[in-house]
Amino acid sequence: MNSMFLAAQTQQGGGGMGLLIMMVAIFAIMYFFMIRPQQKRQKKIREFQNALAEGAQVVTGGGIYGTVKRIDLTNNKVDVEIARGVVITVDKNYVFADATSQIQQ
Repeated sequence: MNSMFLAAQTQQGGGGMGLLIMMVAIFAIMYFFMIRPQQKRQKKIREFQNALAEGAQVVTGGGIYGTVKRIDLTNNKVDVEIARGVVITVDKNYVFADATSQIQQ
């Protein structure tokens, strides 16, 4: 009876290591295919926002295309002209892309 109990314990012990290896492999796959590319995209967007200048063609988070007219760094806001004489104020963090690169694609 005692030898059967010991044999059952040794069989179960090997499965735990395999499970651990599988979990590490799944996390590594998720990191390289999902998390890392997203971090690269966020870094690229942040660099674009920091290099924003007046006269740049931009796309806002709501999908509005326009031209940057004024940048207020103290309040972190950007005035964007979306049509002749129509200027909207958006948060600088919601200006995501260069419109000229969007049109070329």
